[in-house]
Amino acid sequence: MSYKVVRRAEATRYEVPNHFDVRTTRLCNPDDVNDGAIVLGLSHFLPGGGANVSPAKMETVYYMISGEMTIELYDDNDKIEKFVLTAGDAVHFGKGTKRSCVNTGHEAAKMLVVQSHPLS
Repeated sequence: MSYKVVRRAEATRYEVPNHFDVRTTRLCNPDDVNDGAIVLGLSHFLPGGGANVSPAKMETVYYMISGEMTIELYDDNDKIEKFVLTAGDAVHFGKGTKRSCVNTGHEAAKMLVVQSHPLS
């Protein structure tokens, strides 16, 4: 058996390239458990905050806790789809999916981010 309890006060801050006006915290890391492959983060985006276009480095899920985020998907450099996520919505990206996001609401947005890491 392998597990790790993470209390809110134990979450660690980290910086994410291409993100702006956001506070990101890491809740769970793959190294925390035997054969771990999951990262769990909680992001707080200020109004207007977001992330510039970049490909997903790994399989990723966004789950909106509160607020709203506009997600744009890209094929090469052309925008191909745009949608808004609100509380309770989720989106699942495959590795390599080019996307951007921005908080288009009037309050801070809370988003859970789940990512899969390859097993070593």
